[in-house]
Amino acid sequence: MEFQSSKEKFISTWGSLGTLWGINKAMAQIQALLFVSPNPLTTEDIMEELKISRGNTSMNVRQLMDWGIVTKVLKTGERKEYYTTEKNVEELARIIAKERSRRELKPVIKTLGEVSAIKANDSAEQKEFVKQTKALYELASTADSFLNQLANQKQSWLNKKLFKLLG
Repeated sequence: MEFQSSKEKFISTWGSLGTLWGINKAMAQIQALLFVSPNPLTTEDIMEELKISRGNTSMNVRQLMDWGIVTKVLKTGERKEYYTTEKNVEELARIIAKERSRRELKPVIKTLGEVSAIKANDSAEQKEFVKQTKALYELASTADSFLNQLANQKQSWLNKKLFKLLG
């Protein structure tokens, strides 16, 4: 496979995986393009490479910046804005884990804590409701604790965890 085909396949596949981390396909494709680009890219570079509109590019770059995955790079003497992404895979995973916890798990945990705290009467329906929502609360809390442990680790946390699991 030649370089351009490999690059397009990587960007397309990464885009499809984007929904697994809670972002849309275009956001993931932009991040993938920036990830494999040796230099920061402009909005126009991204639009041309991915064949997407300026509005789609701008909106998704802004959201990636909100996630802390993409940053703006200033080049002396240039009026255009350039963007880059975190290049360290472990740091990227750490940022994503932290954001997923904040955006997804924390709100669910809060809701599950509230709904499972009701005083159940003697009905089977209410007892089952409390039992199951408490179980979900505990599971979500455990998952959030695990994600936070990963997110708070510094470099090579992934390698340490993998070696620990395999060892």
